[in-house]
Amino acid sequence: MSDGLISNVSLVIGFAGTGAKSDLVRLAGFAGAIAGAVSMGAGEWISISAQNELIHRELVVERRELGVNAAAEQAELAAMYQGHGMEPATALQAAAEVMRSPEAALAVHAREEFGMDPDELPVAMQAALLSFACFLVGAVLPVVPWLTGSGSSAKWASILIGVVGAAGLGAAVGTFAERNKTLSALRQVAILLGACAVTYGIGKLLNVNVS
Repeated sequence: MSDGLISNVSLVIGFAGTGAKSDLVRLAGFAGAIAGAVSMGAGEWISISAQNELIHRELVVERRELGVNAAAEQAELAAMYQGHGMEPATALQAAAEVMRSPEAALAVHAREEFGMDPDELPVAMQAALLSFACFLVGAVLPVVPWLTGSGSSAKWASILIGVVGAAGLGAAVGTFAERNKTLSALRQVAILLGACAVTYGIGKLLNVNVS
């Protein structure tokens, strides 16, 4: 959501800096929102799909190793358990118990060696849709003032929406990360205002009046 908010506030303000009419700013805002959301969703789908394919490949290799080198894999698992603080005899017993079930052994090895659970891999389409929706919501908000307004009033309304949204998201991140909420909020606001200043300045500097 933060990506959509910051990118589209700066896009809208950049167009406003050119002196463009409100309908053109509105068009640019919605186009940017849709294009950005599609890009984010597609990127997330590709990333998760590629990650899952690599993990499935590793699982195939690990399953083959469990079948061919069961003794070595059991010893490796026992060593991992000892690394977690188990006594050697207890670790050997636990490893032997796990190795009795091929699927359980595969799951345990995957968690211990790769840090993931084969039964809890992310779903690419779900991740893509969530990324699409979050970006779109954040990107549409700064366009709302241009639906009925224009000029300086719409421009400052977009900035205000962006600042409030960025501060709220920053505070939320600070809360979840157990860090200073105020500093986190100010950081997000500073990034947003900096992006707006750059795009608005470019519009003014190039002196392009889009009508």
